[in-house]
Amino acid sequence: MKGSWHGSLRVRHTLMFGLMFLLAGSVVLGGVLILVQNSMDYSLAVVFARKLDKYDPTAEAWIAQVVSEDEVSRQIILDSMRDNLLFKGGLTLLAVCLVATAGAWWLSGRLLRPLNMITETAHRIAGRTLHKRIELDGPPSEVKSLADSFDSMLDRLDEAFAGQGRFIANAAHELKTPIALNRTLLDVAMARPDSSPQVLRLGENLLAVNVRHERLIDSLLTLARAEDAVTDRRPVDLAQLAEYALDVTAKAAVEQRVQVQSKLVASPVVGDPVLLEQLIRNLVDNAVRYNHPHGSVWVQTLAEDRQAEVIVTNTGALISPHEVPVLFEPFRRLTDRVGSARGSGLGLSIVRAVAQAHGGDALAIPRPDGGLSVRVILPRGDAPRS
Repeated sequence: MKGSWHGSLRVRHTLMFGLMFLLAGSVVLGGVLILVQNSMDYSLAVVFARKLDKYDPTAEAWIAQVVSEDEVSRQIILDSMRDNLLFKGGLTLLAVCLVATAGAWWLSGRLLRPLNMITETAHRIAGRTLHKRIELDGPPSEVKSLADSFDSMLDRLDEAFAGQGRFIANAAHELKTPIALNRTLLDVAMARPDSSPQVLRLGENLLAVNVRHERLIDSLLTLARAEDAVTDRRPVDLAQLAEYALDVTAKAAVEQRVQVQSKLVASPVVGDPVLLEQLIRNLVDNAVRYNHPHGSVWVQTLAEDRQAEVIVTNTGALISPHEVPVLFEPFRRLTDRVGSARGSGLGLSIVRAVAQAHGGDALAIPRPDGGLSVRVILPRGDAPRS
């Protein structure tokens, strides 16, 4: 049986059935004891009465002695019968009660098996997959009706989330066309020889806004893809992805005057290389972007028996523990980041979505002297051990 014994429905049913059988057996044993004792008492009285009929009724003293001895003998017989019945009947009741309890345990398990299937399916769905179904076989019953209703609810939820993902992807793709057109028009306008300095400055500002919109759309596409089931799973080394992310953000680190240090060891996992690369790039990019001049960034990969980890730590502004959950919500940033043109507010949202899509999770811990340490835990799956 899975789960804790405390509060288990199967255990409660078994104990209830066992106690009910023990109580019923005790009542039956008590009733049998009373009936047998009454029958024996009546039978012995008849036997001893016939014995007295054979003696001379004039010998009263002798008859009184015989009656007294007969009463003692009858009581000894009754006590022996009662003790024997209680001992052997009690042992029989205990043995049958144990067998009945074992049968109740087995029967309760059979009856609760469909509910266990529903529970296991709910746990798998909690692991961020809506593609699992119970598909309970059997004749129509209350439990099968519950399982079918649960499957129908999952179908509707799956369609709703799939439709939401398709809408985000389609909207993002549709938005890319006018943004690309705006960038082309701005480049043409800024390339004209007669463009005034005011037009050039305006064009640079509009291009910066255009770049931010492109990043936002790309982030939306990545988030929509990460929240769906991961289908492209291949062996990949997190250390190599971290090296690539460090190379990509090296220029930005120099511009921000941020020192980057790394300690990378081979950390193979099985997953989508594109999504995992985006995960690490977002971590490193956020660590560099939301830092202060002459700050530091530490990037580390770890490999254990069943999981691999990526830890990115950076200096920066002080962050309260209650503000950490806000960082993982889409389009949510801390007060000092609101209005910033440096990010879209989807960085850590994508990190957690990608991690959970791979069966892992992302955790963040504020540093006492400012900054943040983000730890991503991923299961190794079928990745070859290093």
